[in-house]
Amino acid sequence: MTDMVKFSVPGKPQYVGTIRMAISSLAHSLGFDVEAIEDIKVAVSEACTNAVCHRSTINGEYEVFCELSKDRLVVSVVDKAGGYNPETYTEPCLDCPKEGGLGIYIIKALMDEVDIFTEVGIGTRIQMVKYIGELPR
Repeated sequence: MTDMVKFSVPGKPQYVGTIRMAISSLAHSLGFDVEAIEDIKVAVSEACTNAVCHRSTINGEYEVFCELSKDRLVVSVVDKAGGYNPETYTEPCLDCPKEGGLGIYIIKALMDEVDIFTEVGIGTRIQMVKYIGELPR
C-alpha cells in the first residue's frame, strides 16, 4: 500500500525549512534511521532551493509529492519554471568549488535513486528515492 502526500509551496526561501521538517517527520514515521533522515532532509532542501531559485513558476509556486510505502520514500519536487536542457548540465568541479551548482550533485550523493525530468518551456521534476534498509536488487 502506498500513501501520497502533496504540498503546494510558495516559491519563497522561508518555506524550504517547513517542507524539510514535514518530510523529515514523514520519513521518521516510516522508520528511517537518523542518518537516512538527515540525508533526505538535505536532498529535499537542495531540490526545493533549486525550485525557489528558478521560480518563474506559475504563481511562484512549486509542488512536492511524497509517496510513502513500507520499503521506501519517494519525493518529487515539481516546478513550472520553464525547464532546462539537460545536455547543458555538467558535473561540478569539486577541486574548485564555487557558490551554487552543487545541488544536483549533492542530491545524487545522498539519495538511492534520482531521476530528473525536464522540458524547456514546461518545467522540471526531480524524483528522489530513499529505501529503508538494503537497496533492492
